[in-house]
Amino acid sequence: MKIDKAITNPAAVFSSPADVLADPDLTREEKIRVLRQWEYDARELEVAEEENMPGGPPDLLAQVLAALDRLDAAPDDTDASTKQGG
Repeated sequence: MKIDKAITNPAAVFSSPADVLADPDLTREEKIRVLRQWEYDARELEVAEEENMPGGPPDLLAQVLAALDRLDAAPDDTDASTKQGG
């Protein structure tokens, strides 16, 4: 099922966070779940980049956060004690 794969690996299903927003088959809640996973992945890439490993596109996290904002998704309330937000 597309949603299962998208929640596990958003980049394997969608080319950008905007594509998640545009998908008519996903509910708002599913879009938020996919984008939250993509947010976590983007933060992981930023940590890797800080450790001199290749990261992802430089504006990916900003794109994900903008998409979440368009869905009026409340900020993730996890403890932000790590760069991954958890």
